[in-house]
Amino acid sequence: MKILFIGDVIGALGRAALKELLPQVKEEFCPDLTVVNGENSAHGYGITSKIYDELILAGIDAVTMGNHVWDKKEVIPDFDRFRRLTRPANYPKGVPGREYLVVEAKNGVRVGIINLVGRTFMPPLDCPFQAVDRLLPQVKSEAPVIIVDMHAEASRKNRRWGGTWTAA
Repeated sequence: MKILFIGDVIGALGRAALKELLPQVKEEFCPDLTVVNGENSAHGYGITSKIYDELILAGIDAVTMGNHVWDKKEVIPDFDRFRRLTRPANYPKGVPGREYLVVEAKNGVRVGIINLVGRTFMPPLDCPFQAVDRLLPQVKSEAPVIIVDMHAEASRKNRRWGGTWTAA
């Protein structure tokens, strides 16, 4: 199975590049599933209903989010209609949107997608490891393949070398 996962699509320029390049990439690599992180697709912060529809029409099979999931408040009522979008599963219970997705890839295989947000240098949330442990039995019962999109960041000062490094 070939999975194409595209990191943060940022703003109008990122969406334009995606629409221009995605057909070529799909033709060359023939992915069975195309997933994109859309949390920065609306001017670098969040997503809108129009942009969600634009991503799906561009050929995206599933959209994951991150810590900017709620930056465009006007989209919150639409989250329940977004059948191919998952928000971070470690947000508190009761928030809009799906904790995970199950989509059928082009080769017929069902794929579970879980989206999580880290807690270092991020707003305080539930533990992502406990959230994935809670969800895995359910997702495993629905899909033989599981993708976990961990949206996180951490950095530290490297005392020995005097520089910094970042893992995101």
